[in-house]
Amino acid sequence: MLQAPKPFVLGGFTTGDLLENLDQTILSNCGSLEEQQDFQVPEFEEFNGKADSLYFNDGQRRIDFVLVYEDESRKETNKKGTNEKQRRKRQAYESNLICKGLELEATRSVVDNKLVFVKVHAPWEVLCTYAEIMHIKLPLKPNDLKTRSSAFSHLNWFTKILSVDENIIKPEQEFFTAPFEKNRMNDFYIVDKDAFFNPATRSRIVYFILSRVKYQVVNNVSKFGINRLVSSGIYKAAFPLHDCKFGQPSEDPSCPNERYLLYREWAHPRSIYKKQPLDLIRKYYGEKIGIYFAWLGYYTQMLLLAAVVGVACFLYGYFSQENCTWSKEVCNPDIGGNIIMCPQCDKLCPFWRLNITCESSKKLCIFDSFGTLVFAVFMGIWVTLFLEFWKRRQAELEYEWDTVEFQQEEQARPEYEAQCTHTVINEITQEEERIPFTACGKCIRMTLCASAVFFWILLIIASVIGIIVYRLSVFIVFSTTLPKSIDETDPIQKYLTPQMATSITASIISFIIIMILNTFYEKVAIMITNFELPRTQTDYENSLTMKMFLFQFVNYYSSCFYIAFFKGKFVGYPGDPVYWLGKYRNEECDPGGCLLELTTQLTIIMGGKAIWNNIQEVLLPWIMNLIGRYRRVSGSENIRPRWEQDYHLQPMGKLGLFYEYLEMIIQFGFVTLFVASFPLAPLLALVNNILEVRVDGWKLTTQYRRMVPEKAKDIGAWQPIMQGIAVLAVVTNAMIIAFTSDMIPRLVYYWSFSVPPYGDHTHHTMEGYINNTLSIFNVSDFKDISKADSDSGLGNYTTCRYRDFRNPPGHPQEYKHNIYYWHVVAAKLAFVIVMEHIIYSVKFVISYTIPDVSKSTESKIKREKYLTQKLLHENHMTKNMGIMIQKVAEVVDNNRRPKSE
Repeated sequence: MLQAPKPFVLGGFTTGDLLENLDQTILSNCGSLEEQQDFQVPEFEEFNGKADSLYFNDGQRRIDFVLVYEDESRKETNKKGTNEKQRRKRQAYESNLICKGLELEATRSVVDNKLVFVKVHAPWEVLCTYAEIMHIKLPLKPNDLKTRSSAFSHLNWFTKILSVDENIIKPEQEFFTAPFEKNRMNDFYIVDKDAFFNPATRSRIVYFILSRVKYQVVNNVSKFGINRLVSSGIYKAAFPLHDCKFGQPSEDPSCPNERYLLYREWAHPRSIYKKQPLDLIRKYYGEKIGIYFAWLGYYTQMLLLAAVVGVACFLYGYFSQENCTWSKEVCNPDIGGNIIMCPQCDKLCPFWRLNITCESSKKLCIFDSFGTLVFAVFMGIWVTLFLEFWKRRQAELEYEWDTVEFQQEEQARPEYEAQCTHTVINEITQEEERIPFTACGKCIRMTLCASAVFFWILLIIASVIGIIVYRLSVFIVFSTTLPKSIDETDPIQKYLTPQMATSITASIISFIIIMILNTFYEKVAIMITNFELPRTQTDYENSLTMKMFLFQFVNYYSSCFYIAFFKGKFVGYPGDPVYWLGKYRNEECDPGGCLLELTTQLTIIMGGKAIWNNIQEVLLPWIMNLIGRYRRVSGSENIRPRWEQDYHLQPMGKLGLFYEYLEMIIQFGFVTLFVASFPLAPLLALVNNILEVRVDGWKLTTQYRRMVPEKAKDIGAWQPIMQGIAVLAVVTNAMIIAFTSDMIPRLVYYWSFSVPPYGDHTHHTMEGYINNTLSIFNVSDFKDISKADSDSGLGNYTTCRYRDFRNPPGHPQEYKHNIYYWHVVAAKLAFVIVMEHIIYSVKFVISYTIPDVSKSTESKIKREKYLTQKLLHENHMTKNMGIMIQKVAEVVDNNRRPKSE
């Protein structure tokens, strides 16, 4: 084990100056990589037998990070040249880590002696130096500001049941904080140097160093960073340690057992009804993980209200389906059974009776009801309330977790710094600064990235076209093979119509294609973003977020948009059908519209996605860990050290949290964009999210290595994405009700066309609606290409019916749209405009009246900032006063001395 050279002391410089000076210090201590011949490498130490130990063998220095590699001398391979190169790169890297001030200790695995674990410890001076460079906020003094008592204090007995027991997870002490400065160290609340930097902060600082240390220089180009070493196989893993086993507390009395507490009070199934211990999650995993679970929990709470209203609307439709007059007409053998429908494809498709769609029309009554309209308006308001209240909650977390000024403190990514080869003059400071490429180079990169994204979107559209071609082709097959009339004794025939069979199979194939394209595009999006080279980690994640979401939006929602707004809208009429690509006759909707098919599509994609994600996130890591345990036949779980137990867990991956967000935002889109067709979507999302919170917590605490804690002040680019979805949702739901459902035609018929001068009834009624919406076509007017086979099994007839509002044969304008069609179109457009304006007006009022930051939080932020500045100023004045008093005392003392002296 090697110790660092004498620590360097730097203060009063900018971040860039500090990093440059640190590099100069390394050169003076260790020399350049080209000059080094004998690297400083850690010596091997024997494992001391303490399985739960988080310290070096001396029991004093805490392990802040662990690096794992496979000893080349014990590899069973003939690639000696490659092994030697890898060994020298690793030795150069570890030597530079030591020169940076870190302390290393190497230990061989107790199970596999080829594996070597390099434990990394950051001494006090290194922590202080990099805390100043990274602008980490640390405690000044305890926060004595009083918090407001709960407005629902009379419900304390109920909230106590849902909350975590404070005797088990004790509340964190609040502090006034400020960015750390070494020359003001006495101003900070340092009671114990070992506890001043908590384990998460220590790991974050060490990872900052690991990401920026060089290991090779080729043609004046530096190669550095632990991520590149891990990806190239020089190291097998790099991770901070969990503090104990998840199933039982540590034997070390000084261990806080935070992992055990998180598993017991958060991730365990018995805690599913409890609130999340967000402060402990943030303390253990960092603010980035904490803000995700805070957002997911808040989203789940808000879904409860949406789910209750959605279930109420569904039950309204379910119990009112018996009063659905138009469905009764479809199912009536004397009405629907006597209506002969025209073939829906050329040649092969037969004539068919309307009553074979009886069961689907009954289901449609559940979803296509007045309750759906109410629910669509409610969801337009609900999504605004959710976003506005989340902003307030997010502002509270920014204050509580000290991330208010995080954006200004964030450092550049090491990958960005490595490419900074151009020098320009900063317009603000008028000083030279380095950038990776010129303005022209940036434009070229952005153009190439946009072209790549556009290409993949076109690829998705091509897959959607393929699904449409499948629908058009397979519908013919189902129309010729499935029965042409209902056999009441066969339950399958009651439900499996050609339309339903086509819809279900196409939805399943669409879901499979979506999953396949996702797998490829995830890698492509990362490559594009790496090429784009964003400056900070936040910029990187925001750029990747926009690319991935744009792709996923088209990938997941394109088939739903097709069914909702294109299918059955441009079909012509039997005598003059519209052909797609000049070959395939366009699809038609059921007599009741395409709403039920849209509901089926949503159910399959939402359900299939939830199942697939759980398999990926839970089942696969659990199986991999299980296989790993069976392979490790030698050694006992009780004697293996903490670092070796953690190594055999699954790596989370740098973008692990990104996929969690993406999964939830896609679900958010399904819940809001198409909720008018499926009011049970919020209920399904609620059930999924209640499980998702605990499943995500379970896999983080039990199946994955501990992630490097990261700072984050908000949910990043996901916030504007949700706001965009909220705006679009108003339009899509209004258009679904107007153009996909049959609600507007029914209302127009009820109020206008069921009574004179258009109707034969003396009062408003829905009787005769089905007959009114089906136009008449003369069989003799079929073109030869469309004429169906004569053997249809339905008898002789001269006319058939089709879904449209056109004049009958023999009319002066036969087969042209009638007056009812134009009334319906006008009513649909008027409905969309009125609904949009009403909801947008309400959204604007809500957004205006609910501030993003509550007055209490704003006051606390200002108050704490004032007190912090006052405290620093007073400390500074006290320090200066002490110096002045000391100088005055020296002067007085000198004056009192005898002149002879």
